[in-house]
Amino acid sequence: MAQVVLEKVYKRFPPRDKQSDDGGVSVLREIDLTVRDGEFLVLVGPSGCGKSTLLRLIAGLESLTAGKIYIGDRLANDLPPKRRDVAMVFQSYALYPHLTVYENLAFGLRRMGRRQPPLWERLAVAATQKFPSPLRYMTQREASIEERVQQVAQMLQIEKLLDRLPKELSGGQKQRVALGRAISRDPQVFLMDEPLSNLDAKLRSETRGQLVELQRRLGTTTVYVTHDRVEAMTMGDRIAVMEGGQIQQVGTPLELYDRPANRFVAEFLGSPTMNFWSVRVKDSLTLVCPQFRLTLPSAWERVLRHYNGQSMWLGVRPEHLSLSAAAQKNVQVRIDRVETLGSETYFTASSVESPSLSLQVRIPGDRHVAVGDRVWLSIDPDRVHLFDLQTQRSIG
Repeated sequence: MAQVVLEKVYKRFPPRDKQSDDGGVSVLREIDLTVRDGEFLVLVGPSGCGKSTLLRLIAGLESLTAGKIYIGDRLANDLPPKRRDVAMVFQSYALYPHLTVYENLAFGLRRMGRRQPPLWERLAVAATQKFPSPLRYMTQREASIEERVQQVAQMLQIEKLLDRLPKELSGGQKQRVALGRAISRDPQVFLMDEPLSNLDAKLRSETRGQLVELQRRLGTTTVYVTHDRVEAMTMGDRIAVMEGGQIQQVGTPLELYDRPANRFVAEFLGSPTMNFWSVRVKDSLTLVCPQFRLTLPSAWERVLRHYNGQSMWLGVRPEHLSLSAAAQKNVQVRIDRVETLGSETYFTASSVESPSLSLQVRIPGDRHVAVGDRVWLSIDPDRVHLFDLQTQRSIG
């Protein structure tokens, strides 16, 4: 296995019109990232942020504009894809439709650059391929390939599918075959580009857990691309959040959730998303806005005394708002939509004081609310997030 290191990586696509002076499109800027040996790292961000391009750069499918990429102890900038010892799994399963599951799994092993057997042996293998296993002619090389295919099939629980064609498989089965094809090569690094996005919600949830368990068993360094925040939070040892061609923050799921580096990370991670108010700091500990007046714990004083009289963003996650009684520190809202899930209830509400301000709230399922209700919400002062109004960076 190997770590993957990216140093000051840039990627710019040239303009389509070679006569143009616009300089092309810059999609990645100053990417510094280390994926540790054996780590499952998730690249997450909105569409167009550059995460798939970054994956293709690691694989060697795109060329660097500037920077360095190391795979293990080797500088990979000029290495062709086949010499990087990485395996890629795509959003589309990319299975050969005319080959059985067995042949799809064996295909890459047969093309790994080893010396080909004599022609007569290859003909004998081909002629007996459809025979029952005990009657097939096998070279020593083919026997080792079959052993590896059987190992992978058992690992992924697809032994009974080996004689089927891709058209005879379900979406989940196809995805496992695609994973198996990557695993069979035993690469140093797995690169996965939204491999679960074609599955339905139930199957995606099941496959997510199986994939994490499999990666931990294999211990192979894995870079996984997704736009799904739930996948990112539940699968990654660490997460790298991307936006606008840059990495905004890298950390464990809880580090990013509890201590976001900026407003974008805070808003992007979490479902429903974080609520925001523009507030003004008064007397170093009090936040004031048209909807409420909130006093923070004394631990904030050291930071907020430098912002006295200034405005900033206050961020509060839906689970840190709770139903309460009327008070100056609380927010009065009108409930616009309710989603009851049994164990918990989500509702969207608008501020009575400022109807254009919409809030997302999560409460226990045993608390009952209805559309049209007017209720008061209290903010947990120990769980607030503050962001600079200009830089959007986290404060404190």
